[in-house]
Amino acid sequence: MSGSETSMEAEFDTIAAWTAEVVAGLARAQRVPPGCRGSGSPAALHWFLDQLQPQPGQVFLDCGAGIGGPAAFAVRETGVRALLTDPEAGACGAARTLYGLPALQAGTRLPIASGAIDVGWSLGVLCTVDDQPAWLAEVRRVLGDEGLFGMIVYCATHPGELQKEQPEGNTFLTVEALDRLLEAASLRVVTSAWTDHFAAFPADWEEVAGAVEAELERRHGDDSRWQTAQEQSRRMGALLAAGEVRGRMLVLRPA
Repeated sequence: MSGSETSMEAEFDTIAAWTAEVVAGLARAQRVPPGCRGSGSPAALHWFLDQLQPQPGQVFLDCGAGIGGPAAFAVRETGVRALLTDPEAGACGAARTLYGLPALQAGTRLPIASGAIDVGWSLGVLCTVDDQPAWLAEVRRVLGDEGLFGMIVYCATHPGELQKEQPEGNTFLTVEALDRLLEAASLRVVTSAWTDHFAAFPADWEEVAGAVEAELERRHGDDSRWQTAQEQSRRMGALLAAGEVRGRMLVLRPA
């Protein structure tokens, strides 16, 4: 990796900027699939939208949005006005470039007024956050009293040390530990599901995403930052395949 760049920065900042360069060459209709890698299949995203029931023109917060594929999907399917936050500048820039979505660079502290958000989601983010209680408290702060918020949280399926190597910078809670954190943050689970109960990415999505990944590897395969991101992805895939980690889908409202 270059300089002091961490694995997380390589994955979510540098790779995001590289991805934007490749995806910008695609037709707009093809840009969503490569932007949704690691954020839930279309079937899972539809489940969230069915539960959250966002209205056309309503502000929809995507917290930890990455390059913005799921937010663009929500805009396309429901007509919401997406507002994105992400701690990495590369991800924010990619969301603006690829989808024309407003993206604020922000981590645990969100530059959003208390109670201003009525609907939104955060997909696969909590396990990457250093201070998980503070992050959940911030989500609760910006969420209106009648608001609904979706999350995918990758949870360890057993307590104690995982048998396979974890991606750097990830902390996987058990379901029980997650429920305790949610209760402490005054967030109540309305309904839940598991990502592995939903259909995988359809063939047309996989085709586009695979072509983008192949082009990224052609351009940057010799770069240690690309290799680091691939190793992170490999480790996460191994944990999911072994059943040591599962994606828990939650719809939350203020307690």
